[in-house]
Order: sequence, then C-alpha cells, then structure tokens
Amino acid sequence: MVPFIVIGELPGERWLSASDDHSANFALVGAGLLAADVLLPIPSSVVGTMLGARLGWAAGWAATFAGLMAGQSAAYFVSRRLLRQRNDALPEAPTLAALFISRPVPVLAEAMVFSAGAARVSWPQFLVACGSGNLIYAGALALNGAQLVPDASLGMGLVLPMLLPAAGWLVWRKIRRTNPAER
Repeated sequence: MVPFIVIGELPGERWLSASDDHSANFALVGAGLLAADVLLPIPSSVVGTMLGARLGWAAGWAATFAGLMAGQSAAYFVSRRLLRQRNDALPEAPTLAALFISRPVPVLAEAMVFSAGAARVSWPQFLVACGSGNLIYAGALALNGAQLVPDASLGMGLVLPMLLPAAGWLVWRKIRRTNPAER
C-alpha cells in the first residue's frame, strides 16, 4: 500500500497505466522498497510483480533489478566494512552458486549477501553472482506481473512470486545435502 499512499491513488482501473504521470513515482517507490528489503520484511516478490503489472515488463524489470541491486550492494559494503572488523570468527564465505541460487528465498538471500561482504568475497565476483540472480528473479517477477496481473489484479499473477521462494528453498536443500566433493 505504500506506493499507493505516496502516489495518492488506491488500486483501481487507473493504477495499471504504465504511461501516466505517476509511473515514475511508482517505479522509484517500488525500487526503494526493494532496496530496503535487506533490512525490512518487505515481500520483494509481490513488489516486483506489481512493478511489472504497473510499468510493463521492461520498465518493471529495470525498476525491480535496480532496487534489488541497490539494497544488496549496500548490505555487501556495510557488512564488508563493519562485520569483519568486529568479529574475525565469522563463517566461511558463501559460494557464488549459493549467492546466485538464494535470490528468491526470503531471509536466506539477505543472509548470503551479508556473509559475502563479511567474508570479503571480491566485488566483481559478488556483482556477477548477485547480478545474474537478480536479473533472472527481477525478469520473472516483472514478466509475471506484466502478463498475469493486469487481467486479474490479485489472481494468478501472485502464484509465481509465492512459488519462487519455495522452489529456491528446495534447490538450496538439495545442494546442501550433496557431498562437498560432488559440488
């Protein structure tokens, strides 16, 4: 509801217009919410889907990706600077595959980013792993919203965002069960 309060309109027939005067505000507020997701319990899958529904696939993808990357980059740098200085007994760095795969899993994605910064994973490696995961995740959410939500604002368009975290969690469990030598 925060984007609607800032914009000054409630969901209705006009809120899905991608070209009205409020679309830029909607994109900025949505990206800001996604950036804050590393610290606050914001449902990134729902916000990303609504950005795709409101702005269309390409603009929704760009806004979702920008918000996710801004939040994860800030968390990486803060944890790189503060967490390592305060405690040298931190766990090992997450693998790049774990950073990539954890993107759709709530809480785990943020934990991986903080641990990557604290363990001093190199910035280019972090960008590739998180950036590619965020590109796919943001694209899936925006496409889901652009294709499914406009016809039924609370219907099938919200199924994919709810299933992505569960699928990510199942993949994560499978990877964790494999023998380290097999990875």
